[in-house]
Amino acid sequence: MKLDKYEKEIIDLEDEILSQAHKPSLKEKEHLIIAAKNTLNKDKRINIRISSRDLLSLQRRANRYGMPYQTLISSVLHRYVSGEKLETIIE
Repeated sequence: MKLDKYEKEIIDLEDEILSQAHKPSLKEKEHLIIAAKNTLNKDKRINIRISSRDLLSLQRRANRYGMPYQTLISSVLHRYVSGEKLETIIE
């Protein structure tokens, strides 16, 4: 697969970002567990279109967390609509 300049930059930054990653605190763990449980309550289906770059980034991030990318997307959306600050979601 041929990568463009933006994609190469993201891959180069990935190691730097991972080196700054921290183990979640007990509070963060509890929050993630609640979000995961809420994510499992699926009763509607949607279809969205996103860029290939964004999808690739989501798949990579989900892979690092050991979860399917659809679950990651659902979790992020749930946390957003629940009123969590955007900065917390992105971290």
